[in-house]
Amino acid sequence: MKSPALLLSLALCSWAVLTPLASAQSVCTSDGQPKPVRLMERFTNADCADCWRDPATAKAAPGTAVLDWVLPGAQGDDAPLSGVASADALNRLTTLGQSVPRTSSATALAITPDPGLSRSTLRVARGLALSGYVGASIALKPVPTQGKARVLTAWLALVETLPAGLEGSPVDRNLVRNVFQSTWKLPVKLSKTEQNHLFDQRSMSVAEGVNPERLRVIGWLTDERGRVLAAAESVCSAAAP
Repeated sequence: MKSPALLLSLALCSWAVLTPLASAQSVCTSDGQPKPVRLMERFTNADCADCWRDPATAKAAPGTAVLDWVLPGAQGDDAPLSGVASADALNRLTTLGQSVPRTSSATALAITPDPGLSRSTLRVARGLALSGYVGASIALKPVPTQGKARVLTAWLALVETLPAGLEGSPVDRNLVRNVFQSTWKLPVKLSKTEQNHLFDQRSMSVAEGVNPERLRVIGWLTDERGRVLAAAESVCSAAAP
């Protein structure tokens, strides 16, 4: 059973959260933020210590949502970056149809607006860090109630935002700490009592030693062909030094 504190964290991530309460609880959402026009994903092999400090690291253009994934290396726990490596990075790379780089790689996908979602808004939110977990949510509102049947995948990544210069990195990074994905089927048939949005929320574990003030969420929506249809990222009012 979830603790009352964690339930509060999850509740604060809901679409209908009250602004005064949200402000008091330091909730971070994508509300009012510009919509990203592309999604960049940088992958670093945990075996490659120098890759984190590589001055040739791909830089993001304005309007880009950026994710930094660290892949488990052949050296296992002895790899220089093993402490921040995750199996989620391997799963994401497989989804993109790419092989594990020996050093690092980067991919940038333009976000392709979908006519069927032209009236919809993708929203993400991050709640409080409590007892080693963070409540996080992703939602689409309103959702199409007519049209061709299709299946979309909603991705939500919990990231730790790290400033350039930390551990020698030449760029700001959004280090992926946790991720989940959910399947959304369209069109949606709603009863008279149901709200017109698709919504998923989870309690996401936070690794020991992570600064909770640096945590935020980045979400994106893909179709059956892997095209990115929308993206959103939460922005906190104050960042940790």
